[in-house]
Amino acid sequence: MIKLSSAALAAAALLAPVGALGKEKVNLVLNWVPTADHAPYYYAKAQGWYDEANIDLTIETGKGSGVSAQRVGAGTSELGISDLATSLLARGKGAKLVAVMAVYANSPQGFYWLKSSGIGGPKDFPGRKIGNPPGDASRIMWPAFAKQVGIDPGSVSFVNVSPQAKVPSLKSRAIDITSDFYNEHDLKVREFGDDLSFLAWRDIGINPYGNSIIVNADYLDKKRDVVKTFTQVSQKAFAACVQDVAPCLKALMASVSGLDEDNQRDQWNRIKELMRDPTTTSTALGAFDDQRVKNDFEMVKTYFGLEQPFEASTAYTNEFLDTSIKMTAK
Repeated sequence: MIKLSSAALAAAALLAPVGALGKEKVNLVLNWVPTADHAPYYYAKAQGWYDEANIDLTIETGKGSGVSAQRVGAGTSELGISDLATSLLARGKGAKLVAVMAVYANSPQGFYWLKSSGIGGPKDFPGRKIGNPPGDASRIMWPAFAKQVGIDPGSVSFVNVSPQAKVPSLKSRAIDITSDFYNEHDLKVREFGDDLSFLAWRDIGINPYGNSIIVNADYLDKKRDVVKTFTQVSQKAFAACVQDVAPCLKALMASVSGLDEDNQRDQWNRIKELMRDPTTTSTALGAFDDQRVKNDFEMVKTYFGLEQPFEASTAYTNEFLDTSIKMTAK
């Protein structure tokens, strides 16, 4: 057996590549519990893509876009997933964060209710109970919706309901309305059939960017190469899942219990609709459009105000995207 002296071992360590000495530990806090829209991160991790890029990634279950924006803004998580309007609102309160990739080019937000409840549309929402979690992006953005449809923002009551309890609570009439992402539309159609009513926010003129990858601004300044690598690996993973979601769902379900594969596949088909717009199909998968971000910024500024003013252009960047990767046209 060959034995090396301590001096020789030290010299070998100095000559070893950085990746051999330790990878960059990165925490990604999700917006909610892991489902199909998070499958690309699990797939890339299972494939070893982050590891090969010298990133030791931890994926953490979230508790709402508001919470993930706060976590990233405070630096307790380097990266996160958060609804962009919620992120802009958090930034206006001092959160140090920057969006680096748009996951949902279209808003996934929508309201669900039962026709048998007597609700015909938003004008009938006053006096009703809306059930969703406290950190739900639609609850945070509710004043914008209420003003858009012409009702008093204070005319409804909110009931704290976990993501898993939305459908049972609606079915038992514990709540009258629930908000949810378009991802799980098919599940509700199967559950309620013709009694289900749905209104997408984007159909009434409220279409802010949805889930986006955000990064702590201080971390970005110090670790630009890491952020670029993470963004492009994630972008590559989303493109791979668009082409064939089966291995992506396999990776997701290997890490997350209690998921139904058929439901997750239905979700992914809806997610692809949300990912697709003229910018993501022509500029890059995950790219932001400057004017649309400005519109989102003005909406947040108008309805909520900014405690700490900032320029919209400083809250996002397309700099780290691989422009050779584009969203499919269909």
